[in-house]
Amino acid sequence: MRRLVPFPVLSVSLLGFWLLLNQTLSPGHILLGGVVALIGGWALAALKPPKARPRRLDRILLLAVLIFVDIVKSNIAVARIILGAKRKERTAGFMKIPLLLRDPYGLAALACIITSTPGTLWVDFNEASGILTIHVLDLTEEAGWVDLIKGRYERRLMEIFT
Repeated sequence: MRRLVPFPVLSVSLLGFWLLLNQTLSPGHILLGGVVALIGGWALAALKPPKARPRRLDRILLLAVLIFVDIVKSNIAVARIILGAKRKERTAGFMKIPLLLRDPYGLAALACIITSTPGTLWVDFNEASGILTIHVLDLTEEAGWVDLIKGRYERRLMEIFT
């Protein structure tokens, strides 16, 4: 059974999303969605992803709350920049941050966190050196950004994934 459906949760999710997107439960769409779900599971199995092993599940909730608060604050800050509440000169730029995190799932989560926060964007990660490059809309204090990424996110992700 594992060879037919190597990732059952993924396959069921793909089928569910297929039916939601098409807004129907007709037999044809269930069959077609089932085929898409099976092929998606086989494609992922061919990639042979490493097993995710989150260790501190209690930290996930705390991290989610912190991310939510940061996204709300960042939305407000970006809105002020765009609407011109503060007329001082803004400096957008790239910055490099050295990371200790090497877990692929932790790095993927960090990429999602950074990119989903308005005003920041994950640009590059050099796996050999561990240097993360991000773009910041309002780059006023690089040390503050380094502390935010390393102290607030990387540390917690390392607790979860290592």
